[in-house]
Amino acid sequence: MKVAWLPVSIREGLRCAYSPRPTVFNSPMRRCVLSTSSNQFSTSTRLRAGIAAPEIQFKEEGDGRDGEGKIFYARLLPESPSYFTAQPAFTDDLLALQDLVRKYSRLPVVKPSEAPRVAWRSLAEYRNMVGESVKASKYHKVVEVLRRLNLIHPSLIPHDVTKALNEYKRDVNPFQNVPKIIPVDEFGRACAIGRRKTSSAKVYVVEGNGEVLVNGKTLAEAFGRIHDRESAIWALKATDRIDKYNVFALTRGGGTTGQAEAVTLAVGKALLAHEPALKPALRRAGCITRDPRRVERKKPGHVKARKMPAWVKR
Repeated sequence: MKVAWLPVSIREGLRCAYSPRPTVFNSPMRRCVLSTSSNQFSTSTRLRAGIAAPEIQFKEEGDGRDGEGKIFYARLLPESPSYFTAQPAFTDDLLALQDLVRKYSRLPVVKPSEAPRVAWRSLAEYRNMVGESVKASKYHKVVEVLRRLNLIHPSLIPHDVTKALNEYKRDVNPFQNVPKIIPVDEFGRACAIGRRKTSSAKVYVVEGNGEVLVNGKTLAEAFGRIHDRESAIWALKATDRIDKYNVFALTRGGGTTGQAEAVTLAVGKALLAHEPALKPALRRAGCITRDPRRVERKKPGHVKARKMPAWVKR
């Protein structure tokens, strides 16, 4: 690229970017002309990766006439080796992580079950971070390299590896969440909340003789279906505690089936406050895990999901 000294009015708006990489010149004439000025230019930061031709500012002014100075030749050298690729930020990240794996490949590692549990950034978060539309298959390569670096022994993990891992971790690690312990108040009651679909239930479990009230009604009055009645007290039935505790529930929202299953979850949680040793039995019975399933929404212009249309002969 041929560059000449510009007038002062135009030169004031230009900026300079330096690079430690030397500029290679092949012509002897260029070496002679550039003997007094050896500026190298490059993009300086990751944010400039999308700029094809950064603005340039020259330090020294020439002695030429009419505002023109010495003519010299220079080449813009981008800082990123992946500057001319479709996704330079993603490529740089992947190459940097792979370099760390090769550099510390001899460090001792732990078993995958003993490694710290880490929640990595989602694909959408990574796309927002780099500003590129990265495919899921490509981001999966980055996650695989991160998992390999996470296997390094925690006491020997280098500082640069820790810095790289922290860049891809989520702001909140869900694996560090500690479940809240439900207390038993001075009246011997354990209060828990359960949800299912759009239904919610607030349940009080206290030692008693097996009485169950739902919104002030008996179990038979609150739930007409036998299946819903069994679902509401399934946590007590699975652990053989039907005649040992009284249940007082307040339900709202949704239908009767959703309310009954919300009571199941709440009773299971409250029962753990009285007897924590029942957790394996309640987990096997599915009483302490919320069911995330929902009915698939109805599409516009279509019949309900999984329902065959009615064909009418005309």
